[in-house]
Amino acid sequence: MYKINETFVRKAIAPETGNKIYYDSQSPGFGLRITRTGTKAFILNYHINRKERRYTIGKSPAWTAAAAREKAAALRRLIDQGTDPLEERNERREAPTIADLCDEYEKVHLPTLSARSQTDQRGMWKTYILPELRTVAVRELTSRQIDRLHAKISETTPTRANRVLEVLRKALNLAIRWAWIEKNPADGFRRNAEHSREKYLSKSEYELVFIALDKMPNRKAADAIRLLILTGARRGEVLGLEWQDLDLSLGIWNRPAHKSKDRKAKRIPLSNEALILLRAMRDVAEGNFLFRTSTGGYLPDINRPWRWLRSETGMPDLRIHDLRHSFASILVSSGETLETIGKLLGHSQYQTTMRYAHLMDDPLRNAANKMAHSFREK
Repeated sequence: MYKINETFVRKAIAPETGNKIYYDSQSPGFGLRITRTGTKAFILNYHINRKERRYTIGKSPAWTAAAAREKAAALRRLIDQGTDPLEERNERREAPTIADLCDEYEKVHLPTLSARSQTDQRGMWKTYILPELRTVAVRELTSRQIDRLHAKISETTPTRANRVLEVLRKALNLAIRWAWIEKNPADGFRRNAEHSREKYLSKSEYELVFIALDKMPNRKAADAIRLLILTGARRGEVLGLEWQDLDLSLGIWNRPAHKSKDRKAKRIPLSNEALILLRAMRDVAEGNFLFRTSTGGYLPDINRPWRWLRSETGMPDLRIHDLRHSFASILVSSGETLETIGKLLGHSQYQTTMRYAHLMDDPLRNAANKMAHSFREK
C-alpha cells in the first residue's frame, strides 16, 4: 500500500510487461495504474451487487492525485447509496443522441407524411437541428438548449423557427414512447407570433395570370398552374399527379392516401374546364405522370416558371398557395357552403375549412339585405 500523491505519481516506475496497480493506503480501492509504456491513470476498485468493478477516473497529468482522490470519494458516496458509477457511465456513452433520434424519426415517422412534408422536414433536421444538437444525448437535452435553438433560427426566419421546434417536439414525444426519456424538454416553448398572409386574386388579376400563362415558355409548368387554379389543389398533389388517378369519363380525381397531406384517400369531382384541359393533355401525353420529366419522373417544382409569372404579371408577392385560397374565395362568393368547399379542397376536418369562414360575411350580408329589402317593398 502506498500514499498516492503527486510525488509518488511522478516517481512510480512502469512494469516491464502488462500493467501494474499501486493501491492507496488511505482510500480503499483508490489506486494508480501504470502500463509498460508509462501511461498513468487513477482508478477505483469497488464491489456492488456482488460484482467487482473497476472505474477509470482519468489519466495523469490531466488529473492530479488530489483531484482524483476527491473524485474517488464522491464515487464511494454514490456506491454506498446503491449506484453503480461504471454502469451509469456506460449508459451515458451508449445513450442515443439527437443524431440517433433523427435516424429513428426518419425511419418511423417520416414515411407517414406526404413526400413534400418528408423533404421539408429532412431539410429542417439537416439545416437547423443537427448542426446545433447532433452529439447531445437525448436524455441530457434541456429546455434551455431548445430555447437557444429556437432563438437562433428566429433571428432570420421566425415562422420557420416555430415549424422546426414543432418537428423536434414531435420527435421527442416519440422518444418518450420509446422510453429514451420521461419528459419532453420542448414542451411549452414560446412560439413566435405568426401573421397569416392570404391573398385572393381579383377578376382582373386572374386575367393577367391567364394572359401570362398563354405566353409562358415552359408549357408543362403553364398547364400545371392552370390545373392548380381550376382545382385548388396543393402544388405537390398536382405535380405528382398520374393518369391512373384520373377518371376522365366520370370527371373524378381519385387521390390515393399516400398522395394526400392527411394520408386519407379522396374522391374529388373535376370541373368541366379542368376536364377540357386534362383531355387535351391526355391526347399528347407520354408516360404515366401528367408533368413528366425527361428521366421519367415528375416535375419536382415550378419555382423558375413561377418567378417568370410573377414578373410578367407584375405581382411579385403572389405565392402558389394563393391560388388555393383564391379558389376557395370564389366558391364562397358564389354561395357554396364550407362543407362543399372543404370536400373540393380535400380537407378531412371541418376546422381546416373554417379559415375561410370570414369570406362568408358578404354573401350572408347580401342575403340578409334581400330579406330586409322585401319588408321595404311591402
